[in-house]
Amino acid sequence: MKRSAADIIREYGPFPGVEQVGGVTYDGEQIWFAAGGSIEALDPASGELNRRIEAPAHAGTAFDGRHLFQIAEKQIHKIDPGSGRVLATMPAPGDGGDSGLAWAEGTLWVGVYRERKIHQIDPDTGKILRTLPCNRFVTGVTWVDGELWHGTWENDESDIRRIDPENGKVLERLEMPPGTGVSGLESDGKDRFFCGGGKSGKVRAVRRPR
Repeated sequence: MKRSAADIIREYGPFPGVEQVGGVTYDGEQIWFAAGGSIEALDPASGELNRRIEAPAHAGTAFDGRHLFQIAEKQIHKIDPGSGRVLATMPAPGDGGDSGLAWAEGTLWVGVYRERKIHQIDPDTGKILRTLPCNRFVTGVTWVDGELWHGTWENDESDIRRIDPENGKVLERLEMPPGTGVSGLESDGKDRFFCGGGKSGKVRAVRRPR
């Protein structure tokens, strides 16, 4: 297993009125993050917030190319980002203990924090298709170039780790500085991860190793 210190290349925030950052996703132009009672859109170039959708947003956030998916307590909402309207609702597999959320190849991947699991689910019904075990509390989840990465946050220790998507074995770890947590995780599809910073109210960009 490869281990290295996470290379934090930029910090965004804290932002006025945002007390915490949960799930994080990226639509190719802007970062969206869960802020409790809203989903906020962040311009990664300017660092400014430029949009808000008023919606329950307690944990993971994902984007499928057209829609946002947002964990809201025990449910996952499918949201039209243009109007902010909830188009569909499904049960979240962790029954309120859900954390990260990612979209990949037609399915959703959901982290369940204290159960130390990642579920692959049907995005229309919420049916669990597959479950991967993890050995740390799971926060954000993301796929990039066929690699599955997830955040961890346990006590004051947090990292971003690449795992084998077949069995959950840890292949690589990027260790965050002490006291710097990862609450949400998303790749930009290239050389950056965007990480939610929990109650720090920040979003951090971390270099993805290549």
